[in-house]
Amino acid sequence: MAQLSTDVRYIKGIGETRAKALEKLEIRTLRDLVCYFPRAYEDRTRLYTVRDLPLGESACVRAMVASEPEARRIGGGRVLVKLRAVDETGTLDVTFFNQAYRRDSLHTGETYLFFGKVEGNLLRRRMTNPLLEREGQQLLTGRIMPVYPLTAGISQPLLCRAVRQGLDECRDLWEDVLPEDLRMAHRLCYVNYAYENIHFPATPEALDVARRRLVFEELFLLRCGLRLLRNRRRGVAGPLCKARDMAAFYEALPFSLTGAQRRAIEDAAADMAGDRPMNRLCQGDVGSGKTMVAAACIWFAAQNGWQSAMMAPTEILARQHFENLSPLFERFGLRCALLTGSTRAADRREILAGLQSGRIHVAIGTHALLSEDVIYGNLGLVVTDEQHRFGVNQRAALGKKAENPHMLVLSATPIPRTLALVIYGDLDVSVIYELPPGRQKVDTFAVNESYRQRINAFLRKQAAQGHQVFVVCPLVGEGDVLPDERKAATAYAEKLRTEVFPDLRIALLHGKMKPREKEAVMASFAAGESDILVSTTVIEVGVDVPNATVMLVENAERFGLSQLHQLRGRVGRGGAKSYCILISDSDSEETRRRLKVMTATNDGFRIAEEDLKLRGPGDFFGKRQHGLPCLQVADLSCDMRLLDEAQRAAQELMASDPGLAQPSHEPLRRRIHELFALHGEGMN
Repeated sequence: MAQLSTDVRYIKGIGETRAKALEKLEIRTLRDLVCYFPRAYEDRTRLYTVRDLPLGESACVRAMVASEPEARRIGGGRVLVKLRAVDETGTLDVTFFNQAYRRDSLHTGETYLFFGKVEGNLLRRRMTNPLLEREGQQLLTGRIMPVYPLTAGISQPLLCRAVRQGLDECRDLWEDVLPEDLRMAHRLCYVNYAYENIHFPATPEALDVARRRLVFEELFLLRCGLRLLRNRRRGVAGPLCKARDMAAFYEALPFSLTGAQRRAIEDAAADMAGDRPMNRLCQGDVGSGKTMVAAACIWFAAQNGWQSAMMAPTEILARQHFENLSPLFERFGLRCALLTGSTRAADRREILAGLQSGRIHVAIGTHALLSEDVIYGNLGLVVTDEQHRFGVNQRAALGKKAENPHMLVLSATPIPRTLALVIYGDLDVSVIYELPPGRQKVDTFAVNESYRQRINAFLRKQAAQGHQVFVVCPLVGEGDVLPDERKAATAYAEKLRTEVFPDLRIALLHGKMKPREKEAVMASFAAGESDILVSTTVIEVGVDVPNATVMLVENAERFGLSQLHQLRGRVGRGGAKSYCILISDSDSEETRRRLKVMTATNDGFRIAEEDLKLRGPGDFFGKRQHGLPCLQVADLSCDMRLLDEAQRAAQELMASDPGLAQPSHEPLRRRIHELFALHGEGMN
């Protein structure tokens, strides 16, 4: 008998070939298949007469084949099959391209349901390559049909049939993870009904009922899982720290911290002096001074005799942290080391020995800090910079270098509170709303192509004044077929070099380059060895270049607001006035509204809220893996009331049974363990 974990190739009607195609969509098991939810629906329940078929729209009609199908060859070896179908109101001309088998499979006098785009005129209707099914044997017509995201080699009919087979296979396999009293209290349907009607809804109302159940369940599982993670950490003691007067640290700084920075430091110091490991997110806008919060925590740990490790997503960012922080730590007699993939073997051996003996107090680096041979003498604090680049599982990997160390996560991605509750539910949160004195507002302009000459003149003027420019393009190479070559970073950089700015130094950076190449290009730009850096979004989280004064974003409509805000944060880091120019020729009202938000505010949190409203959370993090189970059905911009309801239900249940130990909660606990083992650090 099949299980939800059964490989799809063993599901009746799928087999080896279809299974390989489905794997492109990351569908490998029966559970993957039935949890691959539609992105939209087509209402094929309404049957039109031929006469009433709406021109230019997709519609369904019942008609009888009135002429024997005729086949003929056309150019390129293709086959064209034509036939006439009729009902009592008129005639429908039907054409099939490259479906020669239709000539022998369709016969005069047989009645079919045809579904396709209606073409022609008021007198004569026609369809090309419609879906058709014999009357009384419909799977794809005469009903509300799911529309799934596809990939090469997978068609809608193939996926619909596969899902139908999957649902039939697991009809008796579903275990309802929601306790019966909770399900009834929140007016939620049975699990079988939910899965059947999310894929093949009997009515629009049935779809709403199914979706409500699955959204609630998804959010409920996530909240319960995060609470289990948090409860588990509460049950252990962290590295012992005593309260310290932070005045000595503050006085050693060449500048004053903001009130928000001090509050975040006090929150973290109180956590570290508490009876459980700190597990805190310090969230703030680009340039809000999160690094100084981390530095204060590292100092606090050192005063209590503990080592610290600080991990950054790129070598150049790790180097920047090292160069900024090591002189500060030296004032307190703390030894700092930089450990990355390019650290020379002899230096690496010396650093490893220093970390193991405890002579080195602070290790700053990249994923190299996770290597098996890196052993710490007394690691007490782990800091990860740019949380979304690592995720739960990687910060956990660094955490395993010690026994329950204190953990501080820094994030420069302002996240709306609602989304933070879901993604960072296992962390305490400090938010830095203020920017330090001296951080200037970046003037932002949204313009179209007609400003090109003026923009080029402005960039030349900035370069003449000794400043540098970022230019960001949304695509990488010529294989990305779009009408404007500026959308391809490589082609655009070449155009700037040869036609627009032949006298300036143009550098190129994109995601398909090797890590070492990227680091070299970025380091060279930071050193002032190029005037203009043409890049894809790989510079979104990057090194400080105080001399860069302009961020120019091509085809700005292709980026999310939070992404644009991150890009804008790359400039305005020095003393000179800085600018962000967003170019878009889109005449979409929504695009204009989004870009207007960018010109109106520099507040990352307000921008994040707008981004969530306009786009929903699906692509809020792009392709980033934050390490938690992904939301497959819930849309936090629409499902806020249900999120609150699911969160309250999770809190009540976990308050009554913190470890989900009651027998009636066993299915729920098992499912949470599966989810978090697949996507995060697991529950073990």
